[in-house]
Amino acid sequence: MFFLLKSLSRSVHDEEHQHQPELSETQGGSGGGTGTGGDICTSLTVWRKSLLVSCSGFTVIDCTGNLVYRVDNYMGKRPKEVTLMDAKGTSILTVKRCKNLGLTHNWVIYRGEVGDYCTSVASEKPIFYARKCIHILHTNPNVLAYVYRRSSDKRHAYTIEGSYSNRSCKVVDEKKRVVAEIKRKAAMSGGVSFGLDVFMLIVKAGFDPAFAMALVLLLDQMFS
Repeated sequence: MFFLLKSLSRSVHDEEHQHQPELSETQGGSGGGTGTGGDICTSLTVWRKSLLVSCSGFTVIDCTGNLVYRVDNYMGKRPKEVTLMDAKGTSILTVKRCKNLGLTHNWVIYRGEVGDYCTSVASEKPIFYARKCIHILHTNPNVLAYVYRRSSDKRHAYTIEGSYSNRSCKVVDEKKRVVAEIKRKAAMSGGVSFGLDVFMLIVKAGFDPAFAMALVLLLDQMFS
């Protein structure tokens, strides 16, 4: 399957350059960058499976078929934390679920790796906090989660909207600009059907692709 994905990613590389992938909204830059609507977006193929037979996880390749991110999970279907690594296995970000006795469900995102068996040092404090949207507490059923820069913030930095179960989501910043999208991956040749375990992550220029992938891990924790 992995070699098929690499082959199909390479086969559409020229087409993606001819038809630059754009998000639903293209007003100005966002996040920590200065991208504009005319900039080329990063298009990644996400496979909801680890390359290691003995564990679950994710494999992420770019439009030329190169491995860019990976997640190898040895701790079962619903681990307390998952770590995003680069192609060499260096830990980049960790998504960790927090204990909560109330109705809300909270997660935190660290730089590096956390946990009892970590091989790198995480940042002392989380860089982002996320809260799953409970629809009985909110009027907008399209909102999946809110992401905050600090736990005490009343105003969220990003809103995640759509349906993760259908692989159709948008990450929207404070200025209502779409900075990343999750989309179903269409079959490119031979009638191949990828299903829900293979999908596209399209990231706007100026927005960190690694952080966008961490948000995918966040959604998978929340809704799988």
